[in-house]
Amino acid sequence: MENIVRKYLEYLDSERNYSVHTIMSYENDLMSFVQFLRNEKINDFSTVHKNTIRQFLSILHDSGFNQRSIARKVASLRSFFKYLRRQKIIEGNPTLALITPKITKTLPTYLDETSINNLLDVVAKDINFGRRNSAIIELFYSSGIRLSELINMNLEDVDFNGGVIKVSGKGRKERILPLGSKAAKAIKEYLEIRKDVYISSDKNIPLFVTAKKKRLYPQLVGRIVKKYINMVSEVQKKSPHVLRHTFATHMMNNGADIRAVQELLGHESLSTTQIYTHISSARMKKVYNEAHPKA
Repeated sequence: MENIVRKYLEYLDSERNYSVHTIMSYENDLMSFVQFLRNEKINDFSTVHKNTIRQFLSILHDSGFNQRSIARKVASLRSFFKYLRRQKIIEGNPTLALITPKITKTLPTYLDETSINNLLDVVAKDINFGRRNSAIIELFYSSGIRLSELINMNLEDVDFNGGVIKVSGKGRKERILPLGSKAAKAIKEYLEIRKDVYISSDKNIPLFVTAKKKRLYPQLVGRIVKKYINMVSEVQKKSPHVLRHTFATHMMNNGADIRAVQELLGHESLSTTQIYTHISSARMKKVYNEAHPKA
């Protein structure tokens, strides 16, 4: 059964162009399911019944998995068994009757405009890697790109003359985004101290590097962002994704069209972007309650 899972993961990579992170999540979900089947003495996917899957999900619930995690595993199993059916490895699909657990939607964490301005000021004054970190924060806020997109950017992906950047998003889909003037200025100032930019003929030179001239990695960028947000805000979440949320929220609050924001963020579905309309509505209600004498 493990071999079939491996072939499915290869299919996600080669034909569906899923991201490495997504494939790893599917692998974890499916391998834990395979282990469950082994424990139940089930050695063939064709003998899996809908009640077998329900039993698996029940064990996850009893083990303390939250609704969001269980919903993700349901999605993984649905996709996998759909693949098995299409490959004629199984005749029926036991996941068709599954009900996805309801997930309570929470508004994403973001910084208000005062906090983001303070953040940009604080990082610009940092003498230790200040130029690099300033460029990172400015680019996050200017474009709303994901952490993986920023890390994988190369020098050739920045077009200063055209005022745009090229990023490779989920499913390896490329998109062209506007480059804000402040972000462009910060990147240029950072590149001025990058000697390796001018001595290498390699086209795949990372835009951002560590002190050892290696491409940045997620944990380091996470620590950088958390360090600076801690200095200006008391929000609980302090990840790079907070800056992505901040970008989208400020765009919506200042009248940006939701479909334009969808394109900028690289969302496949408009429903994913619509959460920012709820944030905007919440802000309007707050202003109304504070300002209206009869509120």
